[in-house]
Amino acid sequence: MTTPAITQAMIDAYDEYTHLTLDRRGFMEKLTRLAGSGAAAAVIAPMLAANSAQAAIVAEDDARLKAEDITWPGEGGDMKGYLVQPAEAGGKLGTVIVIHENRGLNAHIRDVARRMALEGFVALAPDFLSPLGGTPEDEDKAREMIGQLDAAQTVANGVATVAFLGSHEAGNGKVGAVGFCWGGGAVNDLAVNAPELDAAVAYYGRQAKPEDAAKINAPLLLHYAGQDERINAGIDAYKAALEAAGKEFTIHMYEGAQHAFNNDTSEARYNKEAADLAWGRTVAFFKEKLAA
Repeated sequence: MTTPAITQAMIDAYDEYTHLTLDRRGFMEKLTRLAGSGAAAAVIAPMLAANSAQAAIVAEDDARLKAEDITWPGEGGDMKGYLVQPAEAGGKLGTVIVIHENRGLNAHIRDVARRMALEGFVALAPDFLSPLGGTPEDEDKAREMIGQLDAAQTVANGVATVAFLGSHEAGNGKVGAVGFCWGGGAVNDLAVNAPELDAAVAYYGRQAKPEDAAKINAPLLLHYAGQDERINAGIDAYKAALEAAGKEFTIHMYEGAQHAFNNDTSEARYNKEAADLAWGRTVAFFKEKLAA
């Protein structure tokens, strides 16, 4: 059977399933109707989902890096995470928190942390599911657990992570944060609640409440996908609030791109052109804002 065409309606159905309903049976029934047959739906579903077996961009044992799993004090218990830094650094480096999607701290996000470290930063990818025992192998279970997190505790754990990185021996005291999807929303929340944050980058993330925009100190870099109606619905109000509060921010819209366009493990939604452009902008932003 030839590979079926993937339509916007199919992508929207997957987004609804993974971010709103978490009802896999209902999603597969809808996908079957859209695809025309169960066989076609069975082929399309893995193309929409992330493939954990996808090869990493940066190998886990890359000799240019030093990587380790660590813990640090969080809100009511230890946080777990993945710390990566250049194996040979000529001095103190800017530090970056890499915040995962609603699948938790998986192989893809670890890979993104390694990519950030290769750009000359100390990168820390926290597991925000630490209070619930950590990220499971089953992505559906991880999404369920994300919905069970206590919002205030999650914010407090993010603030604790900023404090931890701000005093890290390899860091220069400057801390940035980048997040994707759920993590993009977490970055906006962190910008509101961590006044010591020096730079914030959100990829297609839920916006902070407009009434909280005045609390933000960090300059913002906000990446959005043109086809992401659910997230984009909040842009105008957030932009107006940031402007009214006199905040430093830049918004980039990647026309034609889907939600999660940076995730190269998702065949149907990954957009290399948009991902490369956004990554280049992100790295340049951090190099400017996190310099000693």
